[in-house]
Amino acid sequence: MRSSSVSSSPPMPAWIGHAAKIAPLMVLLLAFLVYPVGQLLSLSFLGEDGFSLAFYKQLFASSLYLNVLWITLKISLATTALAVILGYPVAYLISTSGHGTKSLLVFLVLLSFWTSFLVRAFAWVVILGRNGVINHTLLSVGVIDRPANLLYGTGAVLVGMVHAMLPLAVMTMLAVMENIDRNLPRAASTLGARPGSAFWTVYFPLSMPGVAAAAIMVFVTAIGFFIVPALLGGRFETMISQLIIDQVQQTLNWGLAGAIAVLLLVVVMAVFIVYDRVFGFATLTGESGANVTSRDSATRRAGAKFLAMLGEATDRLLAIMPGNGQSTDAERAPLLLRLFVWSILVLISIPAVLMVPISFSQAGLNWPPTGFTTQWYSQMWANPVWSQALLRSLTVALGAGVLSMLVGVPAAFLLARADIRGKAAILAFVLSPIVVPRIIIAVGMFYVFARLGLVGSALGLIIGHTVVCVPYVVLTLVAVLRNYDTRLDLAAYSLGATPLKALIRVTFPILGAGMFSAFLFAFATSFDELTIALFSSGGLNATLPKQFWDEVTLQVSPVIAAVSTCLLVFVSVLIFAADRLRQRSVAR
Repeated sequence: MRSSSVSSSPPMPAWIGHAAKIAPLMVLLLAFLVYPVGQLLSLSFLGEDGFSLAFYKQLFASSLYLNVLWITLKISLATTALAVILGYPVAYLISTSGHGTKSLLVFLVLLSFWTSFLVRAFAWVVILGRNGVINHTLLSVGVIDRPANLLYGTGAVLVGMVHAMLPLAVMTMLAVMENIDRNLPRAASTLGARPGSAFWTVYFPLSMPGVAAAAIMVFVTAIGFFIVPALLGGRFETMISQLIIDQVQQTLNWGLAGAIAVLLLVVVMAVFIVYDRVFGFATLTGESGANVTSRDSATRRAGAKFLAMLGEATDRLLAIMPGNGQSTDAERAPLLLRLFVWSILVLISIPAVLMVPISFSQAGLNWPPTGFTTQWYSQMWANPVWSQALLRSLTVALGAGVLSMLVGVPAAFLLARADIRGKAAILAFVLSPIVVPRIIIAVGMFYVFARLGLVGSALGLIIGHTVVCVPYVVLTLVAVLRNYDTRLDLAAYSLGATPLKALIRVTFPILGAGMFSAFLFAFATSFDELTIALFSSGGLNATLPKQFWDEVTLQVSPVIAAVSTCLLVFVSVLIFAADRLRQRSVAR
């Protein structure tokens, strides 16, 4: 008998497949996040004669920078607390609502979430201005006899910041609340617990990782935010990001900008280290709090006692209120809860919607609208600057969305399915664009892009936007994959399908809605990205947010209202398309 000369090749080591999945994302982050940020930070230690701490001496020699840091921390912490407190009831009601109500509530949150930060911030200028909605209303009813100064103060900044961050807090908490077993509060009720006690002692502890994740996401976004303080604040509300921008754009003092960035980064890293030790980075992917426990038993007991007191107080309040019900389900939720949630959703929707009647008003940006005209739309379409900016934003957003999916999907599969060592460290690195304040990333990229000749190019913007978009793709898909039944893939293998064929024929079709949502998340994030575009888009190659920013800060024109309305319609179409695709996927 002739022996076979063909021997089966040994199977590929598992680590090679794992490396192939994560390598593209790692290379992207190393080349366009770690290296640029490292270059910026290293400039703070370089003087004329080499290593120097001169910039840090300058930083701490004056109280200016520390005062601005303290103002930034106060505004960021206040924004975080208000956004989480106001957003928790909204996320809770959405997570416990029926299908029809949930779709409407999610649409309203997403409408505000995906509406441009610039549009929402500028809308508050119209609302709070001397000729704005609030002053006109108060003057009309005789409450005041002259316009109040509502703009350019801490109150205006907090209103704008909370309005900007509230949808982010709601969506982050909702990701965890959706995974909480509804039978647990019901089981507590069957054992004699009243609704308030069942909520505070059973449901709320399970939702704590979502609360913590929302707090950390809002805080990091707020501490590097500059749009709202620049438009609604005064000199006493200057944020540290504005100082970094001034050092780069006005004085070209890269060393001092790097020193300020180091100071900001140290604060953010300290917060994230505490968060990781208490909750773990995995909670940012929507993991519930079933496995999250405190190491301090005394703290646990004190917390349990405090929650029991809250539960008892809530039950007493529910007993004297109409529509109190005896269940924690949203269909029989307390009337006050429903009224509160709907009031919040109306308030976060009004600023963007308010721009619609103003865009057709002959009175321009003054309130109330008078007459009817389409001249602002005509001026918008007649000006090639706006059309070019729109085309550029669409091109960059599509490119960033596609590239984010190409490098993010394999990484998400690895993090969700593979049992590998160092997964927590890999996840932390993948989420690093969220950890590092956006302004530091933008300035670091600008420094490196200028040396590579990428400033003003579409390629540079696509790469920069991909870096900040890809973590959201990974987060979304990891959450989706956690609920995917892997037995479907095993069934395909048993019927003779290869891993690639099973992926194309079984896995991807089932995950289609989730993958499309991840793409839309990346697309919307890129489309509204201003910080990177502010430095790297170039003067004549501005994206739509950069052009909008220039118009708002340099010359306030009613054309801005027309642009805002078009963006609102565009976002509404995106949300509607995503919801239709999700419903079609569920129907299958």
